[in-house]
Amino acid sequence: QVQLQESGPGLVKPSQTLSLTCTVSGGSITTNYFYWSWIRQPPGKGLEWIAYIDYSGSTYYSPSLKSRTSISWDTSKNQFTLQLSSVTPEDTAVYYCACGVGTQWSLGSVDSWGQGTQVTVSS
Repeated sequence: QVQLQESGPGLVKPSQTLSLTCTVSGGSITTNYFYWSWIRQPPGKGLEWIAYIDYSGSTYYSPSLKSRTSISWDTSKNQFTLQLSSVTPEDTAVYYCACGVGTQWSLGSVDSWGQGTQVTVSS
């Protein structure tokens, strides 16, 4: 299993852009059939998948968040990054980075999770 660690600000003002980075250790981010994903859990709600970038660098987004989301990677640093623009208090959540393994992505394919980072959107 790889290890993942999220980093980024814990407090973001409304209308600003949230940026989170996940640092991967114990394996290469370009390993075949690995899917690098961002998932969040708002308070009192279930897990919500946001986006993933796969081992070839292709990106996929949740339709409900696609217009505000960008996922990218830096293979030299073994990191991938989430940017969520125009945030509102409804974007307050614990944000997780995760690694899925297999022939296709699904929440069920997740093999490793970061510890999660609380992000609060408030003025």
